[in-house]
Amino acid sequence: MNATTARERTQLPTLTIFSRVLVGVDGSEEAREAARQAARLAVGELTLLSVYGVTAGLVGGTGIGVPTYYNEAQPREAARHALCEAHKDIEPTSARGKIAKGFVWDVLSEEAKRERDTLIAVGSGGVGRMVGIVMGSVATDIIRNAPCSVLVARKTRGDFPRRIVVGVDGSPESAAAYAAARVLAERFGAALRPVVAHGGKEVDQHLVELFVDHRLEDLADDPMTALIAASAEADLVVVGSRGLHGLKALGSVSERVAHGARSSVLIVREPAWQRVSEELAG
Repeated sequence: MNATTARERTQLPTLTIFSRVLVGVDGSEEAREAARQAARLAVGELTLLSVYGVTAGLVGGTGIGVPTYYNEAQPREAARHALCEAHKDIEPTSARGKIAKGFVWDVLSEEAKRERDTLIAVGSGGVGRMVGIVMGSVATDIIRNAPCSVLVARKTRGDFPRRIVVGVDGSPESAAAYAAARVLAERFGAALRPVVAHGGKEVDQHLVELFVDHRLEDLADDPMTALIAASAEADLVVVGSRGLHGLKALGSVSERVAHGARSSVLIVREPAWQRVSEELAG
């Protein structure tokens, strides 16, 4: 990455990342926290989406050959209630509300693609990374498969955000993460702490110094360890993502940090439709 590319990457999130925000709500406190934080960060359209499944029931008794029916009214009403409760948490902020049927992670991803959302926000359910991969948690699936940036929200006290940590290493992805973190710090008057971890892949110190205009903190740990430790004194950690999917994502620093951090985590990822547009234009 040359100097021009580094500067271009620092401009991308300032224009797009908070312009169309989608929040998954399910009535849980974690999801309501995601809605509150997303409402704070959004500078454009905010959509709350409540997803429900369908449960099977029996008609007229039990036994072989007894017909089944699908009870849609009850889960749909629960989804509607979750949506109403989430709206209360973000008043007087205006937000669109939607209800859909299906698997949460699939519906959120498809909605984001269809509406070209730039950020998906979900609550952290407290499920560990490996358990999430095996059992399939919403946060894990969204982190790994979302077509845009992702906010994994954890409970915070007072105004949000107040203390922001961002990981930088000279890569285009970390330049975009730093730009997003810098914009938030300026918007909310938050303390910004850029961290350079030298225990992982090689850091391009020259490019780091090119786009970082705050005091850097150099650490000897690997990026995951350094950022998770730093999250104990922050309410938001910002990391870049290369957008890896499937088995390639198993070693992702952004995914590991999102599951291990004690604070909320913002994973900055270039929207899939933007990459396609750039490829067609090029």
